[in-house]
Amino acid sequence: MPEPLLPILPLHRDDLPVDTIGLARFMIGKYLVHDLPEGRISGRIVETEAYPVGDSTSHAFIGRRPHNGSMFLARGHAYVRLTYGLSYMLNMSAEAEEVGAGILFRAIEPLEGLPLMEARRPGVPLRDLARGPGRLTTALGIGQAFDGRDLCTGRGLWIGVIERGELPVGVTTRIGLSREMHRPLRFFEPGSAFVSGPRKLLLSAHAGPEADAKM
Repeated sequence: MPEPLLPILPLHRDDLPVDTIGLARFMIGKYLVHDLPEGRISGRIVETEAYPVGDSTSHAFIGRRPHNGSMFLARGHAYVRLTYGLSYMLNMSAEAEEVGAGILFRAIEPLEGLPLMEARRPGVPLRDLARGPGRLTTALGIGQAFDGRDLCTGRGLWIGVIERGELPVGVTTRIGLSREMHRPLRFFEPGSAFVSGPRKLLLSAHAGPEADAKM
């Protein structure tokens, strides 16, 4: 018999903060789910990055274009972009409609559908299956076709929740950028082995609400 599914409840748009930084923090501890004909893949979101309005590193900074239009949809829509011609990155629109901003899903703790993930990333340890944004999309089978998908439907590719209430969240600077790296816009689950990036940076981070005053 198949394993019982985790009791993940879909997140609706009204559940999501209308604020990019707040949304990036809010999504820590939530769940990313991909329901496929062959079974469910899911994981606990343990790392995100915020790309708020006016951020020069954001793909929305240049204004709305055909390739970045999904960032200008109402919060909760997928924005998928091929980066450096190598890896797809899964982002989510983060503000009101026509306001370009988003959050990047950087890592999940794999929970359901491990054989399906391992088939896409053979020979990779559990810790590294979806630790990093490119690994995450490969493990979950996410590509360009998912750009613009509504993640608040509870079908296909969607976001959900099990635990309600506030959870501890670590805050540190972003990584992998050439500018605006000093801003505390990267959020993670403290103590999680599935968070990407240098461990030294995580150990120097602080836990608590987003540090708007330091930006």
